[in-house]
Amino acid sequence: MRYCVITYGCQMNKNDSERISTFFDENGLESSLPENAELFIINSCSIRQSAIDRIREKAKKIKSENKKLIITGCLLKEDKKEMQEIADYVLSTKEIFSNPLPFLKKKEENYFQIEPKRNPPTANISIMTGCNNFCSYCVVPYTKGREFSRPKEEIIEEAKKAIEKGCKEIWLLGQNVNSYSGGTSFSNLLYEINKIKGDFWIRFTSSHPKDFSSDLIDTIKSCKKVTNYLNLPVQSGDDEILKKMNRPYTIDQYKKIIYDVKKNIPNITLSTDIIVGFPGEKEKNFHNTVKLINEINFDMIYIGRYSPRPQTEAFKMKNDVSQEEKKRREKIITEILKENNLKKNKTYKGKNVKVLVLKKIKENSFLGKTQCYKTVLIESQDELVGNFVKVKIINYSPWGLKGKISPK
Repeated sequence: MRYCVITYGCQMNKNDSERISTFFDENGLESSLPENAELFIINSCSIRQSAIDRIREKAKKIKSENKKLIITGCLLKEDKKEMQEIADYVLSTKEIFSNPLPFLKKKEENYFQIEPKRNPPTANISIMTGCNNFCSYCVVPYTKGREFSRPKEEIIEEAKKAIEKGCKEIWLLGQNVNSYSGGTSFSNLLYEINKIKGDFWIRFTSSHPKDFSSDLIDTIKSCKKVTNYLNLPVQSGDDEILKKMNRPYTIDQYKKIIYDVKKNIPNITLSTDIIVGFPGEKEKNFHNTVKLINEINFDMIYIGRYSPRPQTEAFKMKNDVSQEEKKRREKIITEILKENNLKKNKTYKGKNVKVLVLKKIKENSFLGKTQCYKTVLIESQDELVGNFVKVKIINYSPWGLKGKISPK
């Protein structure tokens, strides 16, 4: 049987999909392009309603073509019930590996024991699953359960195998990586992976401000393979909204972390996550978010328009910000980011930077990332994917850089 995995959601879902692919291969199934597949596995995400809407339409299209369909991943019970009316099987991620499906010969109770089907140069490695934070807008504790940290030895071994297979970029993943507790601290785990031989970078996401320590700052500073890139979600720049979100820190506390990071690692690139239009977010609250953005001058902001999700505390709140207003606020933040980034990226022109080439986008055209996670477009007639290359920046835009291979 030929199968195709379709992934929605975060990098952790991508990592789960890689394990699903290995598992299906070991059971004698054959990975296939969508047009040739007889079985589809949709790895889903209930984080936003818009994602569920897309998954529903995709599932209906697959079933209209008389294909077999499994839906797995992060699903709320309400979404799971809806998908059961469409798909042949709706299973949790664990159940995909442990349920006796008729076309699978074997089972695996601990799916982390399955080696992911890697696609170098990037290796996504989930170091933990679940979450204990219960942010009022977030479904993860209800779809993934409470925090579970994998043993450090298991993670280190997985990283070694990924590097042996040619991966040059290791992403350590968790809903809250700095609360990792698999036999050591997250900082010590970074130190251990940093000791592995080879030319590779270490990145991680996502961190929670409430658990961010000076120890982690020291680790980023002292470990050469840990990149100077930090995503630290703030979600709102207003203390009143943060309290309603059940985010247990103030903006002053968040800013202190950022200032400590910048003081110790001056060349660090900072990104954050912001939700616009959370219930009760008035203009004055949004103004405080804009104020914070201007003060910190983030390199990237991942903006989400609030959407109510069943089971969360925020679902009980009045969704009193219109969709039009959410779009307006998103546009304001995007314009600020665009203006700030244009100034930042301008400073790269004429400089030589090390770039990991991640993919080919068209003939003689490639995309890569710098150590500090800036996107670089490279024109070259050579095959560059999976290699570190030295690039001279010749142009820039608000969203990235353009470069050419530097002469050796």
